[in-house]
Amino acid sequence: MRALQIAATGMSAQQMRVEVISNNLANMSTTGYNARRAEFADLHYQQMTRPGTITANDGTVVPAGVQLGLGVRPTSVTVTLAQGSLTSTGGDLDLAIEGLGYLEVTLPSGISAYTRDGGLKRSADGEIVTSDGYSVVPGITIPADARTLAINAAGEVYAYFDNVVQPTLLGQFTLAGFTNEKGLEAMGSNLFLETGASGPAQVSTPGENGLGTLRQGYLEESSVDPVREITELIKAQRGYELNAKVITAADQMLGATTQVR
Repeated sequence: MRALQIAATGMSAQQMRVEVISNNLANMSTTGYNARRAEFADLHYQQMTRPGTITANDGTVVPAGVQLGLGVRPTSVTVTLAQGSLTSTGGDLDLAIEGLGYLEVTLPSGISAYTRDGGLKRSADGEIVTSDGYSVVPGITIPADARTLAINAAGEVYAYFDNVVQPTLLGQFTLAGFTNEKGLEAMGSNLFLETGASGPAQVSTPGENGLGTLRQGYLEESSVDPVREITELIKAQRGYELNAKVITAADQMLGATTQVR
């Protein structure tokens, strides 16, 4: 009975949908997190009678045919790109990206990763790093005697020192843009890797070539909408229950068949 296998694919699909929703809700407070959405497509069809088949000598054509679907399959878990709201922190190394773009960081392996998490820190050597200790390109070091920092919208980092009126330029942050942001590979810790689907990173100064600007003292909140996610969770739960009922009904039908005398 095909209904058993079809309903099983439906239950598997709704289970994946719930897993994606649960991950979104778990990351409601993750800086710069964008919600994901599971997408599905129907499986191939068994052609019992193909549309357009000639059924008689006079050339009569079947207008619709008999095509039996065999279930559903996942196609992708795509990112819903959206700007999260900005929350004020007052931290001199907290940066929010207003608009498109990612900060580039260097992993211990030497390869580049990209993030929108602007909660930066200062290492023991004074270098600006991420919360996991990865160096932020282009590798800006803050002198130990710096009193305060100022970072403008273009990413220029200035340090103020005691008994010095004019600030000192330490360096300038850059942002990386991608032709297809949804093609980036998520590796956890708010980091993404470049892939063949995303296209190469296009590095530029903040505010140029369509990239966003930086705002010091702010962090970008998650773009997850809890109300929408709960609604999707209820729909997924109902879909799972309905597919389970199909399996129950099919089992009862098989039971009736075996009891025929």
